[in-house]
Amino acid sequence: MRSRVTMVLAVVAVLLGGVLIVPAAYARLAGDDASGGGGGGAGSVAAPAPTPPPPPTLAPGPVSVTFKGEYFSWALMDRQTGKISGSSNMAAPNSTESMIKSWFAADYLRQLGEKPLSVAMKKNITTAIRDSNDDAANALYAAVGRSGTIKRMISTCGLTDTKPGNVPGYVGWWSFTRMSPRDAVRLGDCIGDGKAAGSKWTPYLLDEMSKVRGTAAAKDQKARQGGGRWGIIDGLPKSITAQGPVSIKNGWTQLGYDGNWHVNCLAITSKWSLAVMLRYPAKSPLSYGAQVCASVATQLVTPQPGAALKVPQQPVGKL
Repeated sequence: MRSRVTMVLAVVAVLLGGVLIVPAAYARLAGDDASGGGGGGAGSVAAPAPTPPPPPTLAPGPVSVTFKGEYFSWALMDRQTGKISGSSNMAAPNSTESMIKSWFAADYLRQLGEKPLSVAMKKNITTAIRDSNDDAANALYAAVGRSGTIKRMISTCGLTDTKPGNVPGYVGWWSFTRMSPRDAVRLGDCIGDGKAAGSKWTPYLLDEMSKVRGTAAAKDQKARQGGGRWGIIDGLPKSITAQGPVSIKNGWTQLGYDGNWHVNCLAITSKWSLAVMLRYPAKSPLSYGAQVCASVATQLVTPQPGAALKVPQQPVGKL
């Protein structure tokens, strides 16, 4: 009887030992598999986190606009490299209209230097830029020497396609100054980098240009001033406008002598300067030109909103 009990106890002991041994062995095997497959074991290389894409910006690219008019041209400057790209006719000029008011303010401020800005001239700059007021612009134009300021703009900003206006009956009018989109983005860069207004006043001028107000709607257009916050600014996604102020100055006039709207859009950021210039029949509204400017800006956004981010696959293995 005793030998039978002894035999039973021996069998139980063997069975229990097997139960304890098998999990331990399984655990060792599982650990070997995990380390060999790059799952975090010793000697493995973890997959690197994908590099976040650069923030959206404007970059050269194809632009397609169904445009009904006499003249359509655009140019984009990369302000980091100075490279200018644009339409094939980006050297062809248009009349500047109110876009040139940004230069009058810059020229005045640069000449002012360290002297304080008077209340009257500060008001002129604010209304000339934010409201595109013609009387305020005329005051600035007179203060900077009238036609002499156009010559300074050309030399200071390195413009190559710009000339004083020579329309019969309008000779000497600052609004008829001839400028191409290629020169307009150079003007934008000249304002942005401080050459135009000087280091002291450049932040102030760019801030004023970021506060342009009023729409292209007829209700915002008056005899001596008009709403000018439209065009390129409306074509930029929030992912770009949230990066910092966008400084703008548009120019527009419904001209009787040639039966066209003359519309110009200029926008400046720390990264780029963009200009779009148009002439189209006066029977179309100002909003038509504003939409064309916005469309050009939208098409140049890089990467395009909703574009899938391609992350390269990285090999994973042992060191």
